[in-house]
Amino acid sequence: MDGQTTPAPKKRDIGLLIRRLLVGGLPLFVIVAGILGLAGMSALKPTPEEKEEVIKAPPVLVAAALEEVARLSVVTQGEVRPRTEIKLVPQVSGKITHVSPSFIEGGAFEKGDELLRIEPEEYRLRVVQARANVAQARTRLRSEEAEAEVARREAGELGLDTATSPLALREPQLAEARAMIDSAEAALGEAELQLARTSIRAPFSGRVRRKNVDIGQYITPGMELGDIFSVQVMQVALPLTDAELGQLGLQVGFIETAENNGPAVILEALVSGRPHQWTGRIV
Repeated sequence: MDGQTTPAPKKRDIGLLIRRLLVGGLPLFVIVAGILGLAGMSALKPTPEEKEEVIKAPPVLVAAALEEVARLSVVTQGEVRPRTEIKLVPQVSGKITHVSPSFIEGGAFEKGDELLRIEPEEYRLRVVQARANVAQARTRLRSEEAEAEVARREAGELGLDTATSPLALREPQLAEARAMIDSAEAALGEAELQLARTSIRAPFSGRVRRKNVDIGQYITPGMELGDIFSVQVMQVALPLTDAELGQLGLQVGFIETAENNGPAVILEALVSGRPHQWTGRIV
């Protein structure tokens, strides 16, 4: 009938509101319940005992440092060369009349050995002539000295002033005679020197590298007769890297001195199939 209200719609609205609250609040309830559960479990968990932390050192090996001299070795190689090597040349001309048996390629000789001899007869004659000239000059000097003595005696007897008349006392002739002796003796010395140079001798002990002439050949001053080298001191050029120089404690341009000796070197080589060793120094 008109004018009457029914309660059914109100009941439906309340139920709908309750369902919405349940659907929207259920996740929040679950979250809150989980938080409360974790808090409860943490509260019920027993408190762990506190332990003092002990720092353990790692194991190491320890050795005492000792100061000692260490020798570093560097291995390299080079070619052996003589420190002294010359070309044998004559100082006089002439025909070769003698050749030493040692004057062959590879031949060994000692200092002062005669390697070659040039025909000496011409130079001996020059020495004889020079000696005759010396004797003649000395005779002339004695003659001039005698005449000068006579001139001084006569000047004294005549009362002449000896200080103002050197020509009368033959003083220029005496000076010329003395000069002639010096010249003759110089010529004699030169002739004897030329004669001595006809014998070509070794200036050191060594070996012959090359032979260019033989007996009967005519040679002139400056002509190359051969090459010889000394065996007293040999040198070896050793190539070294920058790192190897550092290991040896050497600087670029190192020069050995009495106060700063170079490092010792042991040279090894096979000679006739047998190992040999020599010692040396870096200079």
